[in-house]
Amino acid sequence: MDISELIQMHSIGYRLQDVKVSFGYDLKIDAPEVSIDAKHGEILSIPRWVADVLSSEKLAEVQDTDMVVALKQAIVKENVQGDFDLSTLEPEFYIKMNSFLQRLPQENHDKLGSMLNSLVRKRQGKIIRLADSSKMAAELAKKLTVEERALFDYIHDNSAEFKKQVIGDKK
Repeated sequence: MDISELIQMHSIGYRLQDVKVSFGYDLKIDAPEVSIDAKHGEILSIPRWVADVLSSEKLAEVQDTDMVVALKQAIVKENVQGDFDLSTLEPEFYIKMNSFLQRLPQENHDKLGSMLNSLVRKRQGKIIRLADSSKMAAELAKKLTVEERALFDYIHDNSAEFKKQVIGDKK
């Protein structure tokens, strides 16, 4: 399984998880695998993919984590860490962030996208240094997102192969 397939699998898993939604209308849906009978103002937990469809049609509002706050906290925590230490992000952080960004108006999307890019650049630099110097330790793996683990493994493997070609098998 390659990196993009792994990330896609985790993204699908995220979209299958339940999320709370507040219904703006009385709504009754009966479909294979999904049955909803909600009244206006009612809050129910439903699969995220269904919530996204209902939200895009303005039938319900997703009651989700405020990713603006989560992003700001992640940036502050990352800036406090040293050059070889990462703060902990939940495994689906980027999946959640991208899902959140897709629902925003363009002007908010651009500002948050810039903030997210700043966090990614900082973490990517640390991951590159760590992956070049050692194998992934269990403690580090707990701090990385799904995408970051794949990046770490890719860099570590290719760096080791490069060193082997240049230096030989000696360490």
